[in-house]
Amino acid sequence: MATTTPNPYLEGNFAPVREERTETVVSVEGTIPDYLDGRYLRNGPNPIGSPDPASYHWFLGTGMVHGLRIRNGHVEWYRNRFVRSADVARTLGEPTRPGPIHAGFDFSANTHVIGHAGRTFAIVEGGGRPYELDDELGTIGPCDFAGTLKGGYTAHPLCDPDTGELHAVSYYFGWANRVEYSVIDTAGLVRRSVDIEVGGSPMMHAFSLTSRYVVVFDLPVTFDAHKAATLAPRPFAKATERVMERTIGRRQVPDRIAALTVGRAPDAVLPYSWNPDYPARVGVMPRDGDSTDVRWFDVEPCFVYHPLNAYDEGDRIIIDVARHPKMFATEHRGPNEGAPTLDRWTVDLAAGKVLEERLDDRGQEFPRVDERLVGRRHRFGYSVGFEETDGGVAATSHTVFKHDLAAGRSETRSFGPNCEADEFVFVPSGPDAAEDEGVLMGFVYDRTSDRSDLVVLDAGSLETVAAAHLPARVPHGFHGSWVPA
Repeated sequence: MATTTPNPYLEGNFAPVREERTETVVSVEGTIPDYLDGRYLRNGPNPIGSPDPASYHWFLGTGMVHGLRIRNGHVEWYRNRFVRSADVARTLGEPTRPGPIHAGFDFSANTHVIGHAGRTFAIVEGGGRPYELDDELGTIGPCDFAGTLKGGYTAHPLCDPDTGELHAVSYYFGWANRVEYSVIDTAGLVRRSVDIEVGGSPMMHAFSLTSRYVVVFDLPVTFDAHKAATLAPRPFAKATERVMERTIGRRQVPDRIAALTVGRAPDAVLPYSWNPDYPARVGVMPRDGDSTDVRWFDVEPCFVYHPLNAYDEGDRIIIDVARHPKMFATEHRGPNEGAPTLDRWTVDLAAGKVLEERLDDRGQEFPRVDERLVGRRHRFGYSVGFEETDGGVAATSHTVFKHDLAAGRSETRSFGPNCEADEFVFVPSGPDAAEDEGVLMGFVYDRTSDRSDLVVLDAGSLETVAAAHLPARVPHGFHGSWVPA
């Protein structure tokens, strides 16, 4: 009898939900503040098919956006919808949504969902373009911002709180040894694009922005030609691997070639691995500069998915990050190479070095900050516990952290051992509210009921303000946004 290899990223609350739902009656316990008028949206992987458990990687599941419309203290609806890339539409028996894809990379954007220029976008990295959604989470189609976005995009843009413009650093294995810094204006058009030379072809999940600088993380998770070659037809796999080893990170890969390899089956393998021979460094570029203006600073080998925030302090740049000791060195199905910690990197521009220090050694991930302070000095930061489960896989825990970085202390809020919390997003109570005056919003899964709640916490006290009880569970995912009406 054939046996199936278990995959922890297809089990428990990682397992996909199969049904798209629209619920207009959602029970709320407690009181939702009246100032919340908008949508809480969250994106994450939710395989629409039946992936091979032996090779399935958590990062590659079909995108599914979950959302709640909140107004006047009530939840008007809850919806969950697949992001309909061409393969998803075909699986559902629907027409494909026309639009400009990049290099054959028609990903079902599964990593983040944001609002910008009055529109909603599901976003992903590594070569895929954003997918535009309507206000009720229906898929409109892939988007290149009226032809101004020349390649793929990122899963982690940052909005400048002063200008409202969207800044991003995007990577794609076919761009040789470069990544792209871009700025999208408030009309939804790319107004600035700069190529930044890096050491090869790294995974660059996020970046940091200060009032004066763009900060890029050139770290030792790089394109893996051996993994990518498994996507080629078997007779050509070895030859494909040799060609990729000589090309990737050195020379531009024509889009038509990329589409025949990685682009032809983006859900089959994540072609990135830990590279112990690749130097770990941080690059600092003036916001109005170019690649020749970048200064590079060595750091200890590690990987960073998510910075909390960064800011300037004279001749220093302060960067707070969730630091992983390694990534995809031995575990190739998810981020499970040791507990990530909250660290601070201080880039000393005058001395030409980086001071690395540990702020909190407890496992944690998905750090968020008051987005009115992106690139500015922050006092508070919020994250979710990240620890190894009984199944041996690293996942979010039942704990939310609130860090007071000025006082050097933190508070925690536990939802109980039967619960699992995902990322929490800060929403201020008004435009002039204090830094921790508002709420934190995020999904919490209860194993005993096999359902999820949208939990609203008072950001000051971490006490529960309200909980919207959903009729189903929301699988563990990645990132969300509060999109005000």
